Amino acid sequence: MPVWLREHSWRQTLTAVYLSLPLRGARATPANIICSEQYLKVSIPPFLFEAILYAPIDDTNSTAKIGNGNIFFTLYKKEPVMWDSLTLADAGKEKLQYLRENAVLKAQEKAKEETEAKTITKQEHKKYALEATMKVEEAERKRIEDLKEKERQKVAKELEFWKKQQKDADKYKNVQKKEELQQEIEPSKERKNEKMKKSRIPDEVTSKIRLKSTKGHGSCSIFSQTLKEEQLPAPRGAATIEVNFTPRVFPTALRESRVAEEEEWLHKQAEAQRRINSDLSELEDLKEEEKNTDWLKDKGNKMFAMGNYLGAVNAYTLAVRLNNELPLLYLNRAACHLKLRNLHKAVEDSSKALELLTPPVPDNKNARVKAHVRRGTAFCQLELYTEGLQDYEAALKIDPKNKNIEKDAEKIRHLIQETMQSS
Repeated sequence: MPVWLREHSWRQTLTAVYLSLPLRGARATPANIICSEQYLKVSIPPFLFEAILYAPIDDTNSTAKIGNGNIFFTLYKKEPVMWDSLTLADAGKEKLQYLRENAVLKAQEKAKEETEAKTITKQEHKKYALEATMKVEEAERKRIEDLKEKERQKVAKELEFWKKQQKDADKYKNVQKKEELQQEIEPSKERKNEKMKKSRIPDEVTSKIRLKSTKGHGSCSIFSQTLKEEQLPAPRGAATIEVNFTPRVFPTALRESRVAEEEEWLHKQAEAQRRINSDLSELEDLKEEEKNTDWLKDKGNKMFAMGNYLGAVNAYTLAVRLNNELPLLYLNRAACHLKLRNLHKAVEDSSKALELLTPPVPDNKNARVKAHVRRGTAFCQLELYTEGLQDYEAALKIDPKNKNIEKDAEKIRHLIQETMQSS
């Protein structure tokens, strides 16, 4: 049963009402306060304060300050009149129920509008960052294309110059070969003429010898030998042949590799590197180990153990920006948000962790239980007991033997029954 806060003090002017409510050592946050035009509720378990105001107020401009063990309300009246009392004396149970439901609906709508506004702002920031990234990438691509074009022109000029040198060298070699052949042909002609003259001298002995020599299998002529010498080609010139291999990242040969898997691995590495360097300008000042997701996760765990929850949130947030596919990062950050009473953020991180913990397998059983319990705890602290009970029951389905979760679920059921009875 809740403990009703009866002790309070108030004073008024023609346009405003000033209400002071003691906390009695309890810790209050803006999430514990619901205020509408004619309904005011402060719920800090186990304490409860509820009032139907005497006249309507401007709930948009009204404020609540928490400090020094008190909540100090400044409620601005819609009409400048003096109130006879702070609350309506003849407020019935039906009117109280109607005002309570109306105030809860308005609070939910306001929270939803704030969430949507934050989402729109976040999307606009992402869009601006994406456009800026695209501009930078376009400029970089153009710069690379310009460098490639300059390099291509340079290589084309060098190739033309090389071809011209090769042509000049071939011409020079052809001229040299012609001169050498001419020099070889002229003495051979002179030798032929001399032999012809000698063959004309009548010499019987030599004629007989010549006739004998022409007979037989191994006989040959001087003219055929010289002719063969003239037909022999020049010696082949020496040259160097360059062999170029296709550049590869992996050390194995292309025929022994798995091209599809290697390309997928390279694509993932490039995508991860691009994501790291895209919109994290602060990474330029970090060390290499500080850009490691595992190092940041361990750092956040140590800060959480020491009670530095805000520092742990910063570490987990930077790790998420480096790799947003690890559910443990969101799960740990949800625990930090629960300690800091950032309940809506705890719900968001727990939900994101549950999205990533798919499909449900035995290896991620404990992580799914933690995600449901932390989201259920955040819902209960937001007084959304029905949603919180659903998360605890989901955790019990995953781990039916967990007695602590069963006890907490039973407490939430009692709270829901008491709330329904009091209303």
